[in-house]
Amino acid sequence: MLATADVVAAEDTRRVRRLAHALGVTIGGRVTSCYDAVEGARAATLTEYLIAGQTVALITDAGMPAVSDPGFRVVAAAAAAGVPVTVVPGPSAVTAALAVSGLPSDRFTFEGFLPRRGGERRGRLRELAAERRTMVFLEAPHRLASSLTDLAAVFGAERAAVACRELTKTWEEIVRGDLGRLVAWATDGREIRGEFTLVVAGAAVASRRLGFADLATATESGVETSAIPPDSILDDLRAPGPPTAAELAAAVAHHEAAGLSRAAARRAVMDQFGVSRAAVYEALVVNRAGDATSRRPPGR
Repeated sequence: MLATADVVAAEDTRRVRRLAHALGVTIGGRVTSCYDAVEGARAATLTEYLIAGQTVALITDAGMPAVSDPGFRVVAAAAAAGVPVTVVPGPSAVTAALAVSGLPSDRFTFEGFLPRRGGERRGRLRELAAERRTMVFLEAPHRLASSLTDLAAVFGAERAAVACRELTKTWEEIVRGDLGRLVAWATDGREIRGEFTLVVAGAAVASRRLGFADLATATESGVETSAIPPDSILDDLRAPGPPTAAELAAAVAHHEAAGLSRAAARRAVMDQFGVSRAAVYEALVVNRAGDATSRRPPGR
């Protein structure tokens, strides 16, 4: 396609030229840029080329055009003009991550990039908390730790998840665990580099059932798959009616033990039990006071 197309519309013209050189391909047609900011304007021009009988090859830097990459405006314009559109499948981080994750893939939902702002991101995640299908997210390296922290806080630290870095590239890495352990992995002082695809189990799937109890990477011997009872520890902390101070404090302690910070653990408990920040704080104060009383030596 690169060798025979009349026009090559590229997200980055420099990258497509390097790709062609690496493949030993000579691009014979006109090369024009088609990145996100100009795609809307380019769509009309490219459609005119197509109506005139020319072949336009649309290519993006990495991944699949139109899947969180430029392309859907051009495809929509071409389709509206009645021009045939076909696809030459290439690497896609979405399906590659899903295939390698080991999570259920018969039904899944692709959620793209989460919102950049923390409040909006947590709001979006609360909308997805009950989603039963496997979820696939894309994330930039500088937001990975905060997004994983919010995922663990809203979905629960024990939700099975897989972080895929630089898929199909030189520094590919697959990191498996539950969300709490992925938070610990991403915040242990390492330098986070590369683009990430996150695959997160649906609400109906427990990490323990999948044997994702221990964090492992693709370079290690594998994930621990010892049999663990499927019921969540958090479910054991719940009792009928409003949660007690002891239950709230125990849930915070559980999230912290799974790798969340104190603040993230409190947010997780707020979402889990539907209580306010003040209620969680008061429960921790009451619980600490009760522990102090129980440790006090008896008076004469």
